[in-house]
Amino acid sequence: MARELKKHLKRLNAPRHWMLDKLGGAFALKPSSGPHKSRECLPLILVIRNRLKYALTYREVVAILMQRNVMVDEKVRTDKTYPGGFMDVVSIPKTNEDFRLLYDTKGRIRLYAITGDESKFKLCKVRSVQFGQKGIYLNTYDGLTIHYPLNIL
Repeated sequence: MARELKKHLKRLNAPRHWMLDKLGGAFALKPSSGPHKSRECLPLILVIRNRLKYALTYREVVAILMQRNVMVDEKVRTDKTYPGGFMDVVSIPKTNEDFRLLYDTKGRIRLYAITGDESKFKLCKVRSVQFGQKGIYLNTYDGLTIHYPLNIL
């Protein structure tokens, strides 16, 4: 009988850059599948509750997300375990705040406040370039595919 993927994550086995306290409970939320690797991301619940301090409990975070108050890369996200990663922009339109997820000197993911103009763009690392019949396709590190038609080039 085949085994499925684990849906849980012990707090002690969580990545160190999440900076979770050891005695805060037995489990941590496992990030859902998405654009960033599970060991190189920060679930949205940790961004809102632990880093921004907009909520005290899990239920408060779920209520904030279900009211569609949080945007990641200019898209509304309601998944509490959505993986936010390097160079992602977290926006909260009601408070007019924008944050970018970046690494600090110790390799931890930090939230840095940015202006509204900076939140409009995102730097991406190109992982591969493919040539197709209708143009050139650039694949980035976070799963985006950018298509350049041949008539532009």
